[in-house]
Amino acid sequence: MSDQVNLKAEKRDDMGSAAVGRLRRGGKIPGVVYGSTQESYAVQIDTSTIKNLLRNSASQQILVNLQIEGAKETNKLALIQDVQQHAISGDILHIDFNAVKEDSEIHARVPIELIGDPVGIKQGGILDTLLHDIEVHCLPKDLPAALKFDVSELDIGDSLSIASAEFPEGVSAALDGEVLIAIVNETRAALSEGEDEGGEEGEEGEGEGEGEDKEGQSEDGKESS
Repeated sequence: MSDQVNLKAEKRDDMGSAAVGRLRRGGKIPGVVYGSTQESYAVQIDTSTIKNLLRNSASQQILVNLQIEGAKETNKLALIQDVQQHAISGDILHIDFNAVKEDSEIHARVPIELIGDPVGIKQGGILDTLLHDIEVHCLPKDLPAALKFDVSELDIGDSLSIASAEFPEGVSAALDGEVLIAIVNETRAALSEGEDEGGEEGEEGEGEGEGEDKEGQSEDGKESS
């Protein structure tokens, strides 16, 4: 499971674009806390703290323990649901926190890490990764930082599907079991070599057949003369 991170925040009362501009210039990022059983309210978080948190995590959907100064509930378990970034600069503009309960199932996207070298690569194959993250269902305590799947036993033509992957206990995928995560395919070079060999054999076979026919015809011609 992923470690819960303590994240300090402050309840925010000033609204509007001017207030948000001042907030960002002061090294803070605006955000909102919402949930199915509570009213939404605005918060602000230190910019450098958020940047370090996201930089050290494989996923943007991180489970945090919000310590909110000025709020009625000073401690709130929440999932970073969405991080809005500037399209050009990449600066963080806004963060959505989805408040969750420890005994309620959550939905989150978790990155995939494929470990091991497939045996098919030694045979001239190549590993194609089809999914880089998966939406999972689990309790907050079971949320993994990443899903690690061993692909070392995959030969050419073998694949890893949702159904064949080993998920951590208490974690299930939102996708159908037939969906493929990765597959070992033949490289184009190996395929073209096979086609060339097949073509050469075919040409040789055709040449032999033509020779036999010619010999047969000449023999027939001699006999007829």
